[in-house]
Amino acid sequence: MKKIILSIALVSLLWSCKPTATTTRNDVDVTIDLVNVKDDKVMVTIVPPTMTTETTTFMIPKTVPGTYSEDNYGRFIENVKAFDAKGNTLSIAKLDENSYKINNAKSLAKITYWVNDSFDTETGGHFSGESTDVFSPAGTNIKAGENFMLNTHGFVGYFGDKTEAPYKLTITHPSSLLGVSAMTDTDASETSDVFYSSKYATLVENPLMYSKPDFTSFMVDDMEIIISVYSPNAKYTAKDITPNMETMMKAQKRFLGEMNTTKKYAILLYLSDMQANDAKGFGALEHPTSTTVVMPEMMGLEMLQEQLKDVVSHEFFHIVTPLTVHSNEIQYFDFNNPQMSEHLWMYEGVTEYFANLFQVNQGLIDQDEFFERMAGKIRQSRQMNDKMSFTKMSKNVLEAPYKDQYINVYQKGALIAMCVDIIIRENSNGERGILDLMNKLSQEFGTSKAFKDNELFGRITELTYPEVGVFLQMYVAGETPINYDEFFAKMGVTEATVETTGNPFLKGGQVPYITVDPSTKEIKILPSIELNEFMTTLGLKNDDKILAVNGTNYNLDNIYDLVMSSMNWKDGEDITMKINRDGKDMDIKGKIVMPKEKKDGYQATDDNKKALREAWLRG
Repeated sequence: MKKIILSIALVSLLWSCKPTATTTRNDVDVTIDLVNVKDDKVMVTIVPPTMTTETTTFMIPKTVPGTYSEDNYGRFIENVKAFDAKGNTLSIAKLDENSYKINNAKSLAKITYWVNDSFDTETGGHFSGESTDVFSPAGTNIKAGENFMLNTHGFVGYFGDKTEAPYKLTITHPSSLLGVSAMTDTDASETSDVFYSSKYATLVENPLMYSKPDFTSFMVDDMEIIISVYSPNAKYTAKDITPNMETMMKAQKRFLGEMNTTKKYAILLYLSDMQANDAKGFGALEHPTSTTVVMPEMMGLEMLQEQLKDVVSHEFFHIVTPLTVHSNEIQYFDFNNPQMSEHLWMYEGVTEYFANLFQVNQGLIDQDEFFERMAGKIRQSRQMNDKMSFTKMSKNVLEAPYKDQYINVYQKGALIAMCVDIIIRENSNGERGILDLMNKLSQEFGTSKAFKDNELFGRITELTYPEVGVFLQMYVAGETPINYDEFFAKMGVTEATVETTGNPFLKGGQVPYITVDPSTKEIKILPSIELNEFMTTLGLKNDDKILAVNGTNYNLDNIYDLVMSSMNWKDGEDITMKINRDGKDMDIKGKIVMPKEKKDGYQATDDNKKALREAWLRG
């Protein structure tokens, strides 16, 4: 599925070995014009390899690796035309939303088409079941003269019978914009960039972002990290987030040890202003040498840093699986007729588990925070179908009813990985864990060698213990819900009621204390809900209308801003509020007391197992 880009020297060698005859082309030559944007669309021109058949099929992806959804990028393409060498048009027929049949293919000299961006179409409901939103980090943006998010699968297509052909990508752009990616620009011009890829699958694994220069770079051992930021209202810069990212990525590198061999890694951060025609799906999408990240610009810096720590670390850990350890279905990914693998529990679950485990392992969070995170995943996973076979769900994730369970890969998938880790730790007396298992699998398979789906459990059992094989068959392939208390107990951890900090306006992070009067757009406290400590300390009452907080006016149009900003509040900070009570405006001043909530969680209680627990969390 994922290939690391060839070195410039090797690329040059490949291209120097092309046949010299002018009548034969082996490569696909693509040009994306970011200068002459028309109606918020860009022109793409493709010069194909020499065709030896009477017809050929040109395709735009339906699905791309890492998304697990049918997004049909062909719906953003229009006015597709085919030409011969003399500029005459060739017959072209649209077969479906993503495919075009071209006749007289032996005469084909050029294809042109216009591309719309996906950010313009988002409604904010990517995970709402029937939404057609493209998940923003896998999407595209066209904002002339300011920003272009180029997930290349949304701009560049491929020929069905030429999937292994090398690609040359030329991007013309305004001199004021800088394109950042993990690829190397081979053109010295300030208005044209040229990149080479060994084949289409490699090209689409290398996103680019063009914007006014705002980037930083630093070294983590022998790996170069590049961070590029687009902030439409200039709220944040790359320098604002780099210190925390550097701390995090150095911790990840220490955690992985020798497993990671990536030499260059690009983080492309797009901050959305949440207005119409802008991105509304927040998170990230992994690639072998980069990640695309979309976050709301309105977030406070501290929260933004915390979110980036979680989502970017998750994407970076994908270099272990599926970028290194993966099945045939991923090794030979079909962009328009994808065959899905059974092992999302590993691709997403192990990755998400590592994104949490490394933080306690490297001292970025304490063990109580780690237990709280796992307890939260248990609560969320039990809201899904806890009896559905995870392998069956994975294999059929593009179809109902399985696609509605996909989000569980980040909850139960991570918990499955935790249980496997605990079993290995217990049987090895703490000496080995799931990181050791993934290291062995990466040595046996790797980026160019895939495993067979139906053989993975057997191989894992051979590399670990029979108990691991029993667990995988019963709880991952089978339909038996997991008793997590049983596995926590092996590490001396038991269920307990724990106190956590809540949100001033959301009970349990989900149930609102506030609502909106649709006729006036005013925010008001619900009439019958029991008020939390934050509200009672300030003397707020049910039915009070909240007009302003800390000098900023709020209503329906920016209620999201209010909730987001409250996530950064701390106990003891000053706060001012303007409210309306019974038709009379009032000013309130006071100190913030963040609400405390009691939840079911876990705590370390058995000191007899402390050494084993320490090996699990910090070994």
